[in-house]
Amino acid sequence: MQFTLNSPLDMHLHLRDGDMLKNIAKFSAKEFAGALIMPNLMPPVTDINSLLSYKERILEVVSGENFTPYMSLFFKSDYTADFLQKAKPYIAAIKLYPSGVTTNSESGIERIDIKKLSPIFEAMSELCIPLCVHGETNGFVMDREREFCAVYEQLAKAFPNLIIIMEHITTCASAEILKRYENLYATITLHHLLITLDDVAGGLLNPHLFCKPIAKRHEDKEALQELALNANKKVMFGSDSAPHLVDKKERCGCAAGIFSAPIILSALAELFEKHNKLTNLQAFVSNNARDIYKLTPIEKNIILEKKEWIVPAKLHDVVPMFAGQSLKWKVKP
Repeated sequence: MQFTLNSPLDMHLHLRDGDMLKNIAKFSAKEFAGALIMPNLMPPVTDINSLLSYKERILEVVSGENFTPYMSLFFKSDYTADFLQKAKPYIAAIKLYPSGVTTNSESGIERIDIKKLSPIFEAMSELCIPLCVHGETNGFVMDREREFCAVYEQLAKAFPNLIIIMEHITTCASAEILKRYENLYATITLHHLLITLDDVAGGLLNPHLFCKPIAKRHEDKEALQELALNANKKVMFGSDSAPHLVDKKERCGCAAGIFSAPIILSALAELFEKHNKLTNLQAFVSNNARDIYKLTPIEKNIILEKKEWIVPAKLHDVVPMFAGQSLKWKVKP
């Protein structure tokens, strides 16, 4: 049995830089037609020159693959309308990080003062530049995303023409608010569709499933599955695949991030087939993103075949999600 996906897109991807970029970018480039590249490097990507340089490095390491890196800038409170106008031809979105909520976000926004930041949001609205948001507060870890919903509401009401992407949503509350405002959209990851906090810390601690936002409850996972499996037009796939070397994960002070890139399409096909929704996978991993971001990706067909395989224990000193476990679908070489 085979199944074909046309030009799949990953709308939230961490490719890192340096040796890590060289080692892991190929896993996404082989199986996706394109991906929205996150800008939280050290230092973050905040200007056009650094963005173009980063894109060049990505294209160099994925040379030979049919893959488009859609670039994003790290939101800064001093961006001007003139700068955004100049940046628009080179970017697909701008990513807003509250300060300190996730990896390399220390230079993010301390406080989202909508009145103070309104000139930026207005300019983005006029230029049709989507605003991607890591939606968490610095509160209690299980409540951070739910607490941030109030900010999403304020943004959606104040800037009705601004395309707002709620990144990697994990809760019932986010699923509900998404339906309430026309200009709110969301990405959903593979891991939040498949795991809960029980999988991370319910028995022996599994550092390779520790991420931010942290996996939540069973009812939250079910709410996300309802959106994804039914190909709700307001959601799209974004892996948030975020690799860290083993010594950064298996230690005190474990780094947050799950490296899912090598298994994404295989695991999604298994999930969608299990729920008799395989025909909806095309919309979730490609069509919805094309509509939301107004993208025309390169033509690239990915064939999945019903063939069991074992996920490698380690790839370039990074442990992939479900390492050592078997999956029922495999991307055809």
